[in-house]
Amino acid sequence: MKQWSLNSKAVLCTCLFLMMGVLVSGIAGAVDLSKQIPLRPSLLKPEDVAVVYNLNDAQSEEVARYYVQARQVPAENLIGVELPRHFKDALTVPEFESLKAQLESKLTNQQVLLLVWRTPFAVQCNSLTSALTLGLDINQCRKTCDPGRDSPYFNSSSLRPWADHHLRLSMLLPITSVAAAKALIDRGVMSEFSLNDANGFFLKTQDAARSKPREPFFPQDGMTVKSKKLTLHTLNEEAIEKQSAVMFYFTGQKSVDYMLTNSYLPGAIADHLTSNGGILGNYNPQMPATRWLDAGVTGSYGTVSEPCNYWQKFPNPQVLIGHYLAGETLIEAYWKSVKWPMQGVFIGEPLAKPFARSVPVAEE
Repeated sequence: MKQWSLNSKAVLCTCLFLMMGVLVSGIAGAVDLSKQIPLRPSLLKPEDVAVVYNLNDAQSEEVARYYVQARQVPAENLIGVELPRHFKDALTVPEFESLKAQLESKLTNQQVLLLVWRTPFAVQCNSLTSALTLGLDINQCRKTCDPGRDSPYFNSSSLRPWADHHLRLSMLLPITSVAAAKALIDRGVMSEFSLNDANGFFLKTQDAARSKPREPFFPQDGMTVKSKKLTLHTLNEEAIEKQSAVMFYFTGQKSVDYMLTNSYLPGAIADHLTSNGGILGNYNPQMPATRWLDAGVTGSYGTVSEPCNYWQKFPNPQVLIGHYLAGETLIEAYWKSVKWPMQGVFIGEPLAKPFARSVPVAEE
């Protein structure tokens, strides 16, 4: 990862976040943030999701049909598209335009596109999810380390992305195996059944280029959100090991050790800021984001081309957690957390919603 100097003080002063300063600075004399978390449950419903599969891939169709059944998505929202018969990581611009035309001929007012396959995941230097949602940005490919283009959805208060921004949020449900993909879907569905005791981990690692960009957005260690049964841990560690009830895990590393020793709750989100986390093929020298899903996480993110370490090109934990705890879905919270998302692919189960409810908190 090429390093790019960042002025974190300027970043904090110029960006307006949902919980401006709350997670970072806290409230004097208090560690519980329950009163600072609004309840704004998502308005997304199964009928808002278009489930897209590859007509040339039997596994893609099998998993897509499983998703439609598990989430009770209307049958007319299941859309088959022709992708290149030879599996490839990145589409050419003409191939992307063909995919886009196929989709536009079959879509109506859906708010979300769920792409059910492992590859392709990119269009030149753009991620496929961002290209479908925001349109291609070929200018970014002239120098991928240049600043990105602002997303109009970054930290948006909107609960209807298509109606408010004319955007269909896209997410890839990558198939490393049919069994793993179905288990991922099941975790997303289960996330809504109960509010569990949960932990969030924010790691300050010795890999400065990958860790430092997001550290200004990490909470103080030991903060709680009792109304959501959540405890936040900010640690100077290279990895966590044998931790239970993990809901959030944000770090900066080429590869994350001991992932399989932890237990992750349904709806858990985790990612590692690194250059190639979004390259989901078989020959990535860095850890692909799909490794998180295989470990039991429900949503992750990674970049498909060298982004340099701008915090704006990666999920901002403060923004993501604010929207997720408010009751928004995984796809809404994740998309809202990335200011320059063109190089990043969003993966997971989009409708996971573990914080749609709260528990009473006694006055102290």
